[in-house]
Amino acid sequence: MHLLLRTLILLVTSRRRPPLTAWDTSSLTLRVLPTDIDIALHVNNGMYLALMDLGRFDLLIRSGMWTRMRQRSWGPVVAAETIAFRKSLKLWQKYSIETKIIGLDEKAIYSEQRMVVDGEIYARAFIATRLVHKGKPVSQDAIIAELGTPPAELELPEWIHAWRENNALPGARRPAPHLWGSRS
Repeated sequence: MHLLLRTLILLVTSRRRPPLTAWDTSSLTLRVLPTDIDIALHVNNGMYLALMDLGRFDLLIRSGMWTRMRQRSWGPVVAAETIAFRKSLKLWQKYSIETKIIGLDEKAIYSEQRMVVDGEIYARAFIATRLVHKGKPVSQDAIIAELGTPPAELELPEWIHAWRENNALPGARRPAPHLWGSRS
């Protein structure tokens, strides 16, 4: 909810920025606001991922994919994400969120996102996103029909496949029991 106003502003401003294809890199410049920081006066670790949503949204809007997704009642759902931090973003600091689709497989669209200050990476995340329609995954063929054919050089890093497999939970229609037991 705390990013709702920024998201609405982004919806308007991204439409006025130069268009991109889905395969281009989006660069969204922001400033660290008081609502982004924690008690240590830097961006909270969880906030990085929330802010990165804005970067993906900027790419979706500027590539026209957001409009096409809404027309088809498709919704994006993050299936997995991992992030690494190098330096802290501080209050009022200007930074950019760089967003690029790095590949697809039969289950997800993969993006790399970076928080960058003066050409230096402060944090980097990899996100696996699924598009869903009425609770069911949209086929990769349908997605590619909307995104266009991926560039020939687009190839997922090998470790992404292992990461997805090693971190996957059972599908939502299968049980995923919590077996740690309870301790009071």
